[in-house]
Amino acid sequence: MGPVTAGVLQLLALTGALALVHIPFGTYMARVYSSDKHLRVEKWIHKGIGTDPDTEMAWPAYLRAVLAFSAVGVLFLYLLQRLQGVLPGSLGFSSVGPAQSFNTAVSFVTNTNWQSYYGEQTMGHVVQTAGLAVQNFVSAAVGMAVAVALVRGFTGSRTGRLGNFWSDLVRGTLRILVPVAALAAVVLVACGAMQNFSGIHEVGQFMGGSQQWNGGAVASQEAIKELGTNGGGYFNANSAHPFENPTPFTNLFEIFLILLIPFSLTRTFGVMAGSTRQGYALLATMAAIWLGFTALMMWTEFAHHGPALQAAGAAMEGKEVRFGVGGSSIFAVATTLTSTGAVDSFHSSFTGLGGGIAMLGMMLGEIAPGGTGSGLYGMLIMAVIAVFIAGLMVGRTPEYLGKKIGAREMKLAACYILVTPALVLVLTAASMALPTPGHSMLNPGAHGFSEVLYAFTSAANNNGSAFAGLNANTDWFNTTTGLAMLLGRFLPMVFVLALAGSLAGQRPVPVTAGTLRTEKPLFAGLLVGAILIITGLTYFPALALGPLAEGLA
Repeated sequence: MGPVTAGVLQLLALTGALALVHIPFGTYMARVYSSDKHLRVEKWIHKGIGTDPDTEMAWPAYLRAVLAFSAVGVLFLYLLQRLQGVLPGSLGFSSVGPAQSFNTAVSFVTNTNWQSYYGEQTMGHVVQTAGLAVQNFVSAAVGMAVAVALVRGFTGSRTGRLGNFWSDLVRGTLRILVPVAALAAVVLVACGAMQNFSGIHEVGQFMGGSQQWNGGAVASQEAIKELGTNGGGYFNANSAHPFENPTPFTNLFEIFLILLIPFSLTRTFGVMAGSTRQGYALLATMAAIWLGFTALMMWTEFAHHGPALQAAGAAMEGKEVRFGVGGSSIFAVATTLTSTGAVDSFHSSFTGLGGGIAMLGMMLGEIAPGGTGSGLYGMLIMAVIAVFIAGLMVGRTPEYLGKKIGAREMKLAACYILVTPALVLVLTAASMALPTPGHSMLNPGAHGFSEVLYAFTSAANNNGSAFAGLNANTDWFNTTTGLAMLLGRFLPMVFVLALAGSLAGQRPVPVTAGTLRTEKPLFAGLLVGAILIITGLTYFPALALGPLAEGLA
């Protein structure tokens, strides 16, 4: 079997597995968020934190809860790293420095999981499990809660209420993330991933020196790392490390975990909105972009040139031989079209155009299918914009799911799509203009520019993957990427929840003969076009200076 055929078969198997679980899992999540019953353990948690899960919140209260919870998470994780040197289970590692502690705390709380450190040489067992792994769960649950709040905004009628954040947070964690991650961890352990709390030990002698590895609860963190579209690796090599991702099967299984919740949330949306066809329209949009990007990535990586690449059979630099070009390409697209950021290969070693495809996937806003929750609410924002564009074409007031899209709604949607590009382009320009940040680049010219552009694209879009080569462990990059992650996560949430509150306060309008049918293929096509055109107009000049210049050279 040739490498191209193997890659195509992997893609077909992955698509079939996602299709198989789409309806039951998406429907289950809709029931979780729609139920008025609370499990006993959920009641204990609410009593312990002093919240009433049955209190309906308007959007300002929902937003305050999101921000307060996240602020406490940043503070706790920051202090945990600063105190690591005196904590048990630290494996002898010292406390993490202030700038890196801030960057890492912000990174994991914002579901970015950008890492400017070597995991196996920096973080002990307590920080990894009580700090980073916990945030892998709750940061994903926060994104899902905000997405559900926006769905309630579309389905509510003159209430202005979006549900209860604390109830959504606890349910998403305990009923969805924890059980699925536990099952996934068992699968990974059975397939060879490591799961222990051993210390540092030597594994052999080579080239006159010794090689040392430390153990850890790797499989359990790997499961939620992918399921929650987090991406932070236990080891610096991330999912290219054999302790995290041992075999081609685990590689495909981890990709499945990455895409499971984002794709299934479209079914959740359709069930909660009372029209599963609306969910299928969003699913078709996401799937078309994902499959298109995957096909392009595989083509750029298989269409190699030069005798060295031809002798190897593929562009194998920076890729694991146990995954090959096909598995690496599928993983790269899945992780950059979602907010995961996990890697099983070095994106910097991809062909020039291949690296550009990975970067463009993040620039879309990571909405195809996007992160846990963030993909759904990002796609719904783009649907609002597409409806508005269609309304301009025919001279009608735009409507989506029975709600009128007026000036207030469009201003909020426009602010949402402008925040991230502004952060990416301004911070990239500042880094290239100032003398010191440029010293962090490993490569000159277009590739070096791509390293910086990729870093801020990854941070502001809460992805967390790195192009490799860039030394991001400096005061400048720790601070600026930290700010990009904070603003890129929570400013869009402000606009999403404000939009949800505005929609929830409206009375639904009846469907008429002139209403745009947003469940039809025509609208899905319009939505794909709007996404690609808006992203292309925004980022094309920057892409032309980096990956396009390198790829076309």
